[in-house]
Amino acid sequence: MKYKDYYKILGVERSAGEDEIKKAYRKLARKYHPDVSKEANAKEKFQEVSEAYETLRDKEKRAAYDSLGSGFRPGQDFRPPPDWFDRFGAGRQEDMRDVDLSDLFEQMGIFGRAAGRRGGFGRSVPIPGEDFVTPVRITLEEAARGTEREFQLDGQSLRARIPKGAVDGQRLRLRGKGGAGMNGGPAGDLYLQIALEPHPLFRARGHDLEIEVPITPWEAALGAEVDVPTLEGRVTMRVPAGSKGGQKLRLAGKGLPKPGSGAGDLYAALEIVVPSTLTARERELYEALRTASRFDPRTRFNR
Repeated sequence: MKYKDYYKILGVERSAGEDEIKKAYRKLARKYHPDVSKEANAKEKFQEVSEAYETLRDKEKRAAYDSLGSGFRPGQDFRPPPDWFDRFGAGRQEDMRDVDLSDLFEQMGIFGRAAGRRGGFGRSVPIPGEDFVTPVRITLEEAARGTEREFQLDGQSLRARIPKGAVDGQRLRLRGKGGAGMNGGPAGDLYLQIALEPHPLFRARGHDLEIEVPITPWEAALGAEVDVPTLEGRVTMRVPAGSKGGQKLRLAGKGLPKPGSGAGDLYAALEIVVPSTLTARERELYEALRTASRFDPRTRFNR
């Protein structure tokens, strides 16, 4: 039996997932489709690619192929494991010398090549359209309320609605808005790759937001109520007495909206800010505090 490396034909690893295999097939099928390809061996290449895809796209077919083993060279003679025919219901094969791998699978009913043998192979197989990915940059405010974008795709204008709560790195799928299919194949999809513009105040972590909130040493020591900006306006936040620099306080539901309902949280990271210049009175009070206080932040150094 002559070996064919279906993974190599599609240009994927043996560990490739379904989406990766489908993507590789779409790319190669469009490249070698006899109706559009200028390659001299387009028909043979197209049939080879289709043959590989029909095997690897199905879990049972792929399992049967994988169980044959690996490490063979394309075109190399090999024999399946002794129990292979019993395991996959192929019956017994007495003479395997002149059997092509695809012929064997056809006999098993794993896939057929009838379209290719009847003529017009390239014209009878539907080819799905290509999937497109386009980056979309939006502001944090647009992510919070939703927005629209207009695109030029294949010479046509397309307007897409980006729902509120879109997060950085998210892909939004627009079915059927990708490349046109061939021979009655479905159109591909358009994926909008969301990228959030940097914001002067907030950092996005999924649907959660972070903001640095400066406080004075006395606010940290005594506690205070401070105004904090959110995407919906300012809110009052209570700073507990004895707060530390870097401590994060949670403002529930003040992040980005989530699909359906609810919202992420806003985390206020406290930053204790010391005055860079002091009035005479302020200096006097700091001197008095230094004299009166017994607080030592470096006690762990005394061990």
